[in-house]
Amino acid sequence: MKIIGIAGGTAGGKSTFTEKLRRSLCESGVRVKTVHMDGHFKEEGLRPFVPSHLSGKKYIDDNCPDTIDWNGFHKEFDDAACGGEYDVIIAEGLLVLWDEYLRDKLNLRVFVDCRADERIVRRISRNMSYGQGFDQITGVYLDMVRFRHDQYVEPTKWTADIIVNGAGNTDAARDMIISYLNSIK
Repeated sequence: MKIIGIAGGTAGGKSTFTEKLRRSLCESGVRVKTVHMDGHFKEEGLRPFVPSHLSGKKYIDDNCPDTIDWNGFHKEFDDAACGGEYDVIIAEGLLVLWDEYLRDKLNLRVFVDCRADERIVRRISRNMSYGQGFDQITGVYLDMVRFRHDQYVEPTKWTADIIVNGAGNTDAARDMIISYLNSIK
């Protein structure tokens, strides 16, 4: 079994790249399980509620390690890894490369990188489709998200084996990863 971790900033292209990779692997007969960190947020009342150091406004902080149910995430990952049903497991999420427990199990560490200006535009578009307003989205991003990115996500880029350009065509990166996976036992 081969295990890949895919991390990167909010709206940076992680999920899109992960899905392209998963789909390509499945089309070639590889059995793939994707474990998404977004499926393991703690219940809202258990997540940190912190003030912005800029405005003082309080936000639920969904961009720090304390917001994730690590036991649940690790259990889903471990169950997939131990079950023997999959050839490849992809762990995807904001803090996948931050998590030492998971990072040490990865055969390949991928960071999908995308400039902050493009990520905020994508985040606005995505979150507005969820019914959030422009001021709400930009407020939390400018007050909290960008600082948590600098604190927790960006430093993990340097633990990656490969950095993928989340702003461009990722087909070559996908093909390189598939080729690499085929070369390891």
